[in-house]
Amino acid sequence: MASTRRLAAILAADVAGYSRLMGADEEGTHERLKAHLRKLVDPKIEEHRGRIVKNTGDGLLAEFPSVVDAVRCAVEVQRGMLDREPEVPEESRIRFRIGVNLGDVIVEEHDIFGDGVNVAARLEALAEPGGISISRVVRDQIRDKLPYPFEDIGEQSIKNIARPVRVYALHPGAVADLPAPSAPSTTPVLPVAPRLSIVVLPFANLSNDPEQQYFADGITEDLTTNLSRISGMFVISRNTAFTYRSKPADTKQIGRELGVLCAGRERQAVGSPAPRHSPANRCRDRRASLGGAVRPRDGRSVQLAKRNHELPRQRAGRRADRCRSRPAG
Repeated sequence: MASTRRLAAILAADVAGYSRLMGADEEGTHERLKAHLRKLVDPKIEEHRGRIVKNTGDGLLAEFPSVVDAVRCAVEVQRGMLDREPEVPEESRIRFRIGVNLGDVIVEEHDIFGDGVNVAARLEALAEPGGISISRVVRDQIRDKLPYPFEDIGEQSIKNIARPVRVYALHPGAVADLPAPSAPSTTPVLPVAPRLSIVVLPFANLSNDPEQQYFADGITEDLTTNLSRISGMFVISRNTAFTYRSKPADTKQIGRELGVLCAGRERQAVGSPAPRHSPANRCRDRRASLGGAVRPRDGRSVQLAKRNHELPRQRAGRRADRCRSRPAG
């Protein structure tokens, strides 16, 4: 993976007093930290659309496309930690320090670099155990979006950073006053199709003339385009639909693959003879009568009104003859 640059929210976390805890109970501390990461921290980062860049033994480095998500994740992790290990004495509990910064970073497959990362790590070191420190640029971004009471603790000189950084802190007491976050879900979230979901499968040319196939394709494209203009309806793209042209028409299987439920059938195939009493016999152009229904996830049926669709004799060049349909006598 080649190096790239992008703007990212960086979250750096470590365990306060990790060396002391390891000296007192090495195996127990290591197992408890792994449990916290597995059951709380990692799921919260995933829930808020973050990516764990690397684990650092006593902590981790993560990046988020949204600074709001990064700060919300940090707060929910710290609030969740207060409810863990109630049987462990306070001095022996694992407590994280977290710093969050927003900056331009150099991204590689297994690491990120740059001043933005360095500032996040220094902010973490300034945080209290169980608390969070953020930079001014982060505070400016979340000011009107998140209700957390970060306190301005002034400009701080940060190692290897040329200019002082204004820092805002969320103290452990303020974290404790927040409502407990919801537990991270361990059940995979499956994509749910919108209320009305439909795919227009390719119409088959049942005539003996292969040149008429574009008539059938034109109906598929027109229906897909027109249905996609209906508010609240999700229509599978024509490119996806056309991948089923040569496959058996198993609507249940197609519905499972595309996340839609569908039913209905073709009333008249393109190129097939129209019934003797049909008005189409009185026209020089072929017409197709379309109809059917789709059944969305809520179980209701939506009827697609039957319509006459006039097809040109050629895709381009000549103008199609026009004729008016009238009831059969």
